[in-house]
Amino acid sequence: MAPQDAARPWVFDTRDLARRPGTMKTFSRVVPAPEPIGTDVIAIAPGRPVEVELRMESVVEGVLATGSAGATATGVCVRCLDVVDLEVGVRFQELFAYVDRAAHHHEVGVDQDDDEVHELEGELMDLEDVLRDAVVTALPFQPLCRDDCPGLCSECGARLADDPDHQHDVIDPRWSVLADLASPGPDNEKRN
Repeated sequence: MAPQDAARPWVFDTRDLARRPGTMKTFSRVVPAPEPIGTDVIAIAPGRPVEVELRMESVVEGVLATGSAGATATGVCVRCLDVVDLEVGVRFQELFAYVDRAAHHHEVGVDQDDDEVHELEGELMDLEDVLRDAVVTALPFQPLCRDDCPGLCSECGARLADDPDHQHDVIDPRWSVLADLASPGPDNEKRN
């Protein structure tokens, strides 16, 4: 992990709280998405604003971050391929452990999953990964422009929302040869 920079918008300084259990501080900050936050189908675009409400509480093990984030995700409707803008709101809660506490837990085997442990780097807390995880799990797997989106015609690709009565005459392939005989064409004229 690269050293955290206090000037980065996703990094919060916990200096006023460090090692004083019971101390609390709140923040409201609008930060830009550093890169797409989401999936290939729908995501918060880079540079789009993410509104973060954060409460940091000092506890014995570290700093507990509790809050919410909101932003607009842009994607594509999986049925009709129209652009979809979706308001996303998530809540999160994560403990950022002091480095010495996290090291002690690793020694005694309390935390078996290293991926789940977030640590403070000095007195800095980086919320980017926590918020990314919260947003990705809140986004729809298959976004829709509306719940009853009819999608596209499987034959010609026409938008069914524009023409609800759209349909094609489907001939059973077993009878298609007879349909060719019934329609006049250059081959039929030669036979007569």
